[in-house]
Amino acid sequence: MHDHRRLGRELGLFDTDPLMGAGLPYWLPDGAVVRHTLEEYVREAERAAGYRHVYSPVLGKRELYELSGHWDHYRDDMYPPMELGGEQMLLRPSLCPHHALIFRSRARSHRELPLRMAELGGMYRSERSGVLGGLTRVRAIQLNDAHIFCTPDQAVEEAAGALALISRAYADLGIRASRHRLSLPGGGGKYVADPALWRRATALLREVLDASGVAYEAVEGEAAFYGPKIDVQITDPAGRESTLSTVQIDFHQPERFGLHHIGPDGARHRPVMVHRSVIGSVERAVAHLLEEHGGAFPPWLAPVQLVVLPVGADQEERAHAVAREATVLGLRAEVSGPDEGSLGARIRRARLVPYQAVLGAREADDGLLAVRLRDGRRPGVLPVAEFLRRVGQRVRARGTALWDPA
Repeated sequence: MHDHRRLGRELGLFDTDPLMGAGLPYWLPDGAVVRHTLEEYVREAERAAGYRHVYSPVLGKRELYELSGHWDHYRDDMYPPMELGGEQMLLRPSLCPHHALIFRSRARSHRELPLRMAELGGMYRSERSGVLGGLTRVRAIQLNDAHIFCTPDQAVEEAAGALALISRAYADLGIRASRHRLSLPGGGGKYVADPALWRRATALLREVLDASGVAYEAVEGEAAFYGPKIDVQITDPAGRESTLSTVQIDFHQPERFGLHHIGPDGARHRPVMVHRSVIGSVERAVAHLLEEHGGAFPPWLAPVQLVVLPVGADQEERAHAVAREATVLGLRAEVSGPDEGSLGARIRRARLVPYQAVLGAREADDGLLAVRLRDGRRPGVLPVAEFLRRVGQRVRARGTALWDPA
């Protein structure tokens, strides 16, 4: 059973410092590579699906969160206001109010809908000290978030598209959902009081789930304060379940913010907001990937994808040339030379690197590499150019496979 906290420190991915504070991890160089690669993967997938990216501030006036409903329904999870120039400013607990303001910053036509707005943005949650741990529960969160502004008739198709995007990402990352949950409101005053909108949004999400064919169960008390949601649940090796990805249909915030677009009839119409997150927070996603794969990330995500292993000092110059060639092709390559120990010791140390290329005297003279894969397979001795082409092809294809047939 893998613990991402131990692995993250052993592999030099992230750490914490009491002077920074609990729940505020920092990313080391190899961890930053994983995070950056994951973020770029999501941005690329979103661009291909028709999303446009924005940036918005991590601060907002208290009035903004009063308007959105966060202050009334969510303040226990928010940081206290800061007094700045006679105004109360808050670290944002969510990106949706900012995106609603961006939508209403100018007049919108029905021809622009669905408008898919995405951001990898920071947000902050005032988590209790007792629940903080590693990357799974943190106070500063980098969230893969998006909001689709659409007509009510488009909401089911857009939510279904978001669910499909989540499914594709899980396949590329080599993880799986343990279950899908339709999260509904429970008792108490933490939810906005508008039964008609709740029923309408719930009916649309049920339609999405039924059409997708995935099994799901409805659970009361797990909804967002403004609407129901589909939660894509994951389970760690210890059997603990958590939410990684979500899809929500929201009628509440468009009404609160007075959002509208001009329809084909020339009249104003209220859009629907579909909230969705493909990988949730980057922190929780990396924690789950570490535990799922034991640090052996899929080849496209690995911090080091190729290690070149010269047998002796005479092959070191050639090994560095191969590593430079790999780097030019966009691969993350390193050389592990004989000054770092015996060949066997270096191979064992590189056990999590997807591709190992051993370079002896014969290989150096003939422009070849003796190829070893992380899983123990040995595809044989290949010309450098062919090997790098095949590794590059596998990395660009993403997914979890290490090697394609010739």
